[in-house]
Amino acid sequence: GPMQGRQAAMTLARKAGEMLAAAAGPRIAVLEMGGWDTHANQMNPNGALANNLRTLDAALAALRDSLGGAWKHSVCLVATEFGREVAVNGTMGSDHGTGGAAFVLGGAVAGGRVITDWPGLSKAQRFEGRDLRATTDLRAVMKGVLADHLKLATAAIENTVLPGSAAVKKLSLLS
Repeated sequence: GPMQGRQAAMTLARKAGEMLAAAAGPRIAVLEMGGWDTHANQMNPNGALANNLRTLDAALAALRDSLGGAWKHSVCLVATEFGREVAVNGTMGSDHGTGGAAFVLGGAVAGGRVITDWPGLSKAQRFEGRDLRATTDLRAVMKGVLADHLKLATAAIENTVLPGSAAVKKLSLLS
């Protein structure tokens, strides 16, 4: 159930934080959390979406806590591969869409901001009349973190890590 999933996510995040905090440990970890493809009952306070958000919150807290003093030098990117449709569907949920959100947190981040070019939610402002219009390419966020935090060369980012992204300007997010 949700509690076992939450415990597993927290354990994984805690172990990742311990490895990342170690002087000779890795500098990057990728954690994946499934179960976000919720099409129904998304406003249910005990439903799948609410439980996933609680699990994500607990896992991020476990990561922060296990990083200890390394948190102040850390960047954590929370991103999704797809967005949701604006309108509520017939089962009180939402279907696959275009626009979504990403969260960037950690002690190295100039936080406390929402960075967006808000497109609006009226039918005329939506992408194809149904989706929140995407205004920021997620690769811009990734490029900013890779260049500014990990000091990767632009050529390496554009040719190897994110091929085809040369036209996307990096978004600087660090303090």
